[in-house]
Amino acid sequence: MAHQINFNQKTGKNSFMSVKEKAWHGLGQIIDRYPTSSEAIEQAGLDYIVEKRPLFTFDTNNFIWGNPEAIPEIDVPNFFATVRADTEQVLGVVGNDYEVVQNRDAFSFFDEIVDGGDGILYETAGALGNGERVFITAKLPDYIRVGIQDWIEQYLFLTTTHDGLGSITAAFTPVRIVCNNTLNAALNNHSGAVKIRHTASAAERLKQAHTLMGISKLLSGEMEGLFNQWAKVRITDDEVKKLIQITMAPNQVVLKNLAEGKLDLLSTHYTNIVDNVYEYALGSQTQQMETTAGTVFGAYNSVTGYFQNVRSFKSDEAKFKSIMDGTARQRAQTAFNLCRSFAAHGSEALIYN
Repeated sequence: MAHQINFNQKTGKNSFMSVKEKAWHGLGQIIDRYPTSSEAIEQAGLDYIVEKRPLFTFDTNNFIWGNPEAIPEIDVPNFFATVRADTEQVLGVVGNDYEVVQNRDAFSFFDEIVDGGDGILYETAGALGNGERVFITAKLPDYIRVGIQDWIEQYLFLTTTHDGLGSITAAFTPVRIVCNNTLNAALNNHSGAVKIRHTASAAERLKQAHTLMGISKLLSGEMEGLFNQWAKVRITDDEVKKLIQITMAPNQVVLKNLAEGKLDLLSTHYTNIVDNVYEYALGSQTQQMETTAGTVFGAYNSVTGYFQNVRSFKSDEAKFKSIMDGTARQRAQTAFNLCRSFAAHGSEALIYN
């Protein structure tokens, strides 16, 4: 049972769906065409509701002899059971702040990428254990881009849990998920991952997750042309360093000290950040591609990539907030403006002011 695919006793079916290719475990429903998100949920047996119910125990000191049904109940404060409503199976124990994200709502992540999910190629979906862990893998339509790269040959997967032991995770992976083993392999071999805790804001953050991962609809001609132009504009290492210094400067005082050469007045915290971004700009594997190495596009990616892949945050929630509407977003906008100016005016754009 290494696959851990859920078997639904009520329906007599395994909770797994695969398009065209039969999985090694031979379980589930094999369909001959790519389904819609609603069809994938139904075919994989994921169309069940998870409820958050109060927990209680029994007061065995005050029960009535001869009437076991009259044992007094004691509430367990601040803890709840997550229960699969169709089978009445307990999936886990969670706290007050835990918010259930239904399987259908989790799939909305894909629907937000393109209107209504049109063009998304759902390949596999399923549930593990008693249904406490759910996964789906899909290929993106050919007009979806991550930065300047085409990820059409890679899978985009989403997994969520109902037992309180994991986050909602969305990421890219080369692994086609068909069971617990391949899900674990995908989780260990992914890029651009986003993790969202099961809190009250989970559903809304899930709708925005594709933006955080850098996935967008077809770029407008203006933006596509701009990035292609940046990929052809050369920039020296010294100019990259200066662009990073300006971008990461927290205030005008730092810029003034840079302009006057008073480097000894710069904080260690600030100089460490600059060094880390610069190191990422020159050393990261993604920065060695033809479109990024020594180009303005690469300089821009060094800032966004630092916050995505290098910078440490207190939590995934803090990372999400920073990139969506915090410091990371502000720094990325500053870098964008500088790169656009540099592409037009060269090093004259890099002024400490």
